[in-house]
Amino acid sequence: MSELRWHRFADRNALDNALADRVAGALEEGLLQRAAASLIVSGGSTPLGVFTQLGQRPIAWDQVRISLADERWVPGDHPDSNARLVRESLLQGTAASAEFIPLYTDGPSAQEAEAVVARRLGALETFDVVLLGMGGDGHTASLFPGSSALDRGLDLANRDPCIAVTPLHAPHDRMSLTLSRLIDTRTLILHITGEEKRAVLEEAVASRDVQRWPVAALAMAPLAQIEVYWAP
Repeated sequence: MSELRWHRFADRNALDNALADRVAGALEEGLLQRAAASLIVSGGSTPLGVFTQLGQRPIAWDQVRISLADERWVPGDHPDSNARLVRESLLQGTAASAEFIPLYTDGPSAQEAEAVVARRLGALETFDVVLLGMGGDGHTASLFPGSSALDRGLDLANRDPCIAVTPLHAPHDRMSLTLSRLIDTRTLILHITGEEKRAVLEEAVASRDVQRWPVAALAMAPLAQIEVYWAP
């Protein structure tokens, strides 16, 4: 069972600044010990402020590798692409020199691209930082409740780094990192905002019902600590 360490902030600007500092610090620590550092991020609107702040931090971005916790199966210039969001908000200025490893390929489907994406992810060893979000339904990455891929995605014995996912309700097929790959990290951070999501996370952790609330699997994973950054 992982310990949840909460960092609570009065507003989202304060959260964004503090979280950008935390991620930059973890990357710098990684670069002191290894030739390269790695960062896994999520999409959506919640991390936009963090990405903007983080990209301004003066670290050796040319030694940082960045990829995604999940991706919608759409081209990189599509409005719903997480890769596009990262390019436009994080990979700017000096941060543009970071190496970005996309999860989308030009293959016909996410299911057929699993092996290709797995090889890409194989270039990364233990991550330095994984920055996850959470949906109001308790999903994280693209590990959705009710998905036929959920059991495979949450199975810690499954060593596949990624799986194709068809959500029941959200648009687009997805490529998602598996739980076993997400927790192979030195620092895992869950970034949420709003009272509703705070309540969902607390209920998920208390219930341990990973089928209803997949995010609960994070709290049940063999991690020393998960840092939760939250603001109203």
